[in-house]
Amino acid sequence: MRLVKEHFSRAKQIVLVLTMTACVVFLSQQPGRCVTDEIHPLAGTAIGITSNETPPVKNIRPRPFGNKPFGIFSVYTDYGAHNSHYTPSGKMGDYWDITPDEQCTTRPHSGVTCIKITYTNRASQKARWAGLYWQDPKSNWGDIPGGYDLTGAKKLTFWVRGEHGGERIDQFKIGGMSGKYGDSDWAVTTAVVLTPEWQQVTIDLEGKDLSVICGGFCCSLNLDWNRTGATFYLDDIRFE
Repeated sequence: MRLVKEHFSRAKQIVLVLTMTACVVFLSQQPGRCVTDEIHPLAGTAIGITSNETPPVKNIRPRPFGNKPFGIFSVYTDYGAHNSHYTPSGKMGDYWDITPDEQCTTRPHSGVTCIKITYTNRASQKARWAGLYWQDPKSNWGDIPGGYDLTGAKKLTFWVRGEHGGERIDQFKIGGMSGKYGDSDWAVTTAVVLTPEWQQVTIDLEGKDLSVICGGFCCSLNLDWNRTGATFYLDDIRFE
């Protein structure tokens, strides 16, 4: 009886091995299949299946206006507004020296709030300059899919004023972030000297590739032109 049980157990093992072998052979012969496939967490497509796979999508958001003519796409209108996009999360240079306040109620250009930017002259990281990017998603430097397809926009406009006047902003900018999923293009202003009154600034986007814009807005300034630091205000930042 013991010998019969041993033969029966060995037969079961042989049948199991043959069954698993047959399954592996079957799967390996199926077109577009691989027993070692895994799903890429970013692209959402299987890796190593075929040579004609769709590459990872660089932009995960649809065009704001689809196939309709480009309208108004806001970066900032009022704090918490549903039609505002991007987050001022990308600090650069002396990053401890620049602080945004999106809830400032001091003389906004329109609405209830504006953005107050405070830049100190401490050179905390010894860079002697500081900058700030409005990013999508938050803190994205082009390392992950994000941003918006802003194809059709002709310009970016915004309003800016200084606390006292004489504050110098080295540049205002859109796009320009590198990385695997970085921006498709960029545009920048020359230096802007502020006054205590609101003034409108325009960045020309004619001829730019705006298919992927993760860095929706950027400003930077330096210590040499702002010896005592600088405080300035931004409002109504939008693509048109």
